[in-house]
Amino acid sequence: MISLPHRHSNAILPNRCLLHQTSRPISIRHRVWIRSSSSNHDQGSEKTTTTKRVVLVRHGQSTWNEEGRIQGSSDFSVLTTKGENQADISGQMLIDDSFDVCFTSPLKRSKRTAEIIWGSRESEMIFDYDLREIDLYSFQGLLKKQGKEKFGEAFKQWQQDPANFSIDGHYPVRELWSRARSCWNGVLAHEGKSVLVVAHNAVNQALVATALGLGTEYFRSLLQSNCGVSVLEFTPRADDGSPHVCLNRLNQTPNSPLAGGRKTSMQIILVCHGQRDNEAAFASTNDQPMNMLGVIQSQKTAEFLLDLRVSSIVCSPEKASIETAGVISRVQEAAGCLGVDSVPRYAKTKQMNELDVEDVFRNSNKDQAVIASSQSGWISQLDEEEVSALWNRSRKAWESLLDELSDEEESNPGKIMVVVGSPMANISLIAQCLNLSKEWLGLFHLDAGSISVIDFPDGPSRRGVIRCTNYTAHLGRWSVPITRPS
Repeated sequence: MISLPHRHSNAILPNRCLLHQTSRPISIRHRVWIRSSSSNHDQGSEKTTTTKRVVLVRHGQSTWNEEGRIQGSSDFSVLTTKGENQADISGQMLIDDSFDVCFTSPLKRSKRTAEIIWGSRESEMIFDYDLREIDLYSFQGLLKKQGKEKFGEAFKQWQQDPANFSIDGHYPVRELWSRARSCWNGVLAHEGKSVLVVAHNAVNQALVATALGLGTEYFRSLLQSNCGVSVLEFTPRADDGSPHVCLNRLNQTPNSPLAGGRKTSMQIILVCHGQRDNEAAFASTNDQPMNMLGVIQSQKTAEFLLDLRVSSIVCSPEKASIETAGVISRVQEAAGCLGVDSVPRYAKTKQMNELDVEDVFRNSNKDQAVIASSQSGWISQLDEEEVSALWNRSRKAWESLLDELSDEEESNPGKIMVVVGSPMANISLIAQCLNLSKEWLGLFHLDAGSISVIDFPDGPSRRGVIRCTNYTAHLGRWSVPITRPS
C-alpha cells in the first residue's frame, strides 16, 4: 500500500513524501482495476527509471459555480457553455499527450469535463467516487449568503479556519485529506506512466498537497481554477523507496493566470529570467547574458504583463535578470504609445543582492547546469552547507519583499510587484511563501522564462496563495508544452 504523510511527521524526510502516514491508517481500496501490484514487480529496471506524470484538471465552470452556490459533493449542477468551452481549451492544451488512463470523479460536472478532454482516445476511463468534491453536508446547495445567515460562526470558521471547520459531526477538510491519500493508492498503483485525473477544486488541492506531504493547513493555499491544469511527476528511486515527487506546474488555466478568483489586495509575480547560452556559467560569474531565445522570452513576458499596472520591479544582480527586468520596465513605460494606457507607467526598479542565490555555490564542483535549470534531483547536487546558505539567503529576500509590500499596503492596496531571478531563486521564494523548510526545495520545478503568481488576498502579513507556477503559455511557439517530461 502506498501512503502519504502529513507535513509535520517527524518520521520522514519531506522530499520522500510517499512514506508511511503515522497519524491515521489508510484502508486499501480493493478494485479490479488496480492491477499493477504484480505487473510492476515484473518490469525490473523500468521501475527505477520511468517517471510517472499525473495531470490534474479541475472541471469547467458549472451552473452552481455561476450562481455562487455551495456544491460540495452534490450532483445537481452541470457545465455551463463557458465550462464546456474551458474544457475544450484544456483538451487542446493536452492534445499531444497519449495518456494511458483517465481517472475521474463520476459527478456530472467532472465526468463531462473528462469526456471533452478525453475526446477520441481509446484508453480506459475509471470513475472513482473517492475523487468526488469535498463533503460539506448541510452547507450543500446553499448560496454563500444563505450559508452565512443560517450557520453564522460555523460559516465563518469555514472561511477563516477550514482545517478545523466542523459541521454535522464531521471535519470535512480532514476527511478530504484522508480520502486524497487513498486516491493516490489507485493512481500510483496503475501501470500507466501518463495519467489524467479530472476532479474538483477542493479534492485537487488535497491531491497536490498530499502528494507534496502538506497538511490540511494548506487548504486554499494552492489555487485550482476551473479547468486549471497541474502536473505532478513521480520518479522512482534506485533503492526501491518512495518516489521523488516534483510539482512541475500548478494551475495552468485556459485564460490568463493573472486575473480571476478571489479579489486580492497585493500580488507578487515571479519571473524567471530568459535562457542563457551556458547555464553552468554562473559557476564563475553572474555576467552571463541571455541568448537570443532568452531575449525573446523576456520580450514575450513583458508584453504579457502589459495588461497589469506594475508598481515595482525587483531583480537579482545577475546580468540575465537585469536584462529581463529592463525589458519589462521599458514596455511598461511604453504603455501610452502602445495604446494600452493613456499615460506612460513608471515602475520603480531595484536590484536585490539576496536574490542572487547562485552566488552561494559558484565555487561548487557539482553539476552546475542541473542546478541552474532546476532539473529533477537538482537539490541532491548540493551539500548541506550550500543548501543552508541558499535557504538563508532566500529567507532574507522574501522578508525584504514582504516588507516592501507592507510599506505601501495602505497607500497602494492594489500593488503588483514583479520579481525577476533564476529558477532556483524563485523556487526558494515559493517555498518561503508556503513556510516550508529547506529540505522541501526539490519539490518544485520552474523553466526559464516562466511566470509564477502569488496572491495576498488578506495582505502581505498573511500567508500568500500560490495562484500558478511555471506558466509558459505566454511564450507562444517557444512555450514549454504542459505534457513534456522535464
